[in-house]
Amino acid sequence: MSATRPPKLLTALLNFRTADMTLQALEVAVREMEGIDGVINVVDNASGDGSYEKIRDTVKARGWDRVQVIASDHNGGFGAGNNVAIRHGLPDGTVPDFVYLLNSDAFPEPGAVRTLIDHMVAHPRVGLAGSRIHGQDGAYHQTAFRFPTIQSEFEGAACTGPISRLLRNYIVALPPPEHSQPVDWVAGASLMMRRDMLDQIGMFDERFFLYFEETDLCLRARRAGWSTVYVLESRVMHIGSVSTGMKGWKRTPGYWFDSRLWYYTKNHGTFYAALATLSFVAGSLILRARRVFGRKRVERPDHFLGDLVSHALRKLWQRKPMGSAHR
Repeated sequence: MSATRPPKLLTALLNFRTADMTLQALEVAVREMEGIDGVINVVDNASGDGSYEKIRDTVKARGWDRVQVIASDHNGGFGAGNNVAIRHGLPDGTVPDFVYLLNSDAFPEPGAVRTLIDHMVAHPRVGLAGSRIHGQDGAYHQTAFRFPTIQSEFEGAACTGPISRLLRNYIVALPPPEHSQPVDWVAGASLMMRRDMLDQIGMFDERFFLYFEETDLCLRARRAGWSTVYVLESRVMHIGSVSTGMKGWKRTPGYWFDSRLWYYTKNHGTFYAALATLSFVAGSLILRARRVFGRKRVERPDHFLGDLVSHALRKLWQRKPMGSAHR
């Protein structure tokens, strides 16, 4: 990026069967792109419900000439869909300086996108920058995290005061940041990425269907010398889990277990992945012991522990490459 020209931005907006909400987010994104050189690439992730046609026709009717609507030929998940938007690029073939990911259920407040760009221009070794996310009621949404570890698996499963205090530096969810600061990883609901970084480390690993793909990308960036920051001044309202339905899960889908196991195996090795699972089992046994005495209750999807263990054992028995998502 030359110091004499403004940065170019490619905004990626992914749709899967939420056309009406995607169009609402797109309208806000169009507003946020005013005064910024670049385009918005909307990718329909093979919705098969008329979403692509509805978004395409609305964009044409509204005269949004800086919006490109792209139909993916398959639903490869969050990372794959955003990779389609990035590969499609700018219409004139030039390379953007930054790529901005916006969820279809996320709505930036005025200036939120510009704030992320300005922060990254001012800090050349920042590879990724995430916004302060809040709900419709203004309540903080957890989007700033530490990398998951064996210790965090144990702490998260046990949910016990003394253990949490002992392992407080390993708890994945950070306390709500009170100022902009470096973090291990941020969620992808509103995420700015430097193109130079992507050219160096690659885009999203498409073996993750959903979940852990941002964690993996931020870890790869960290290992290559790039930092990730949480930018408090960039504020975005997020409804959350509209496409995935995570809030209403009765039972955790197989692709979540695939992604978790692939993250540990890819980045730390099979032995570490096994220890992480055993650590979660050990913590869960502590939690169950407390439940016997009625002292602790934590809501998890039905059969979560059994599904976690059986998934890990099945993958070990099959000895297949992990990361192939169960669609």
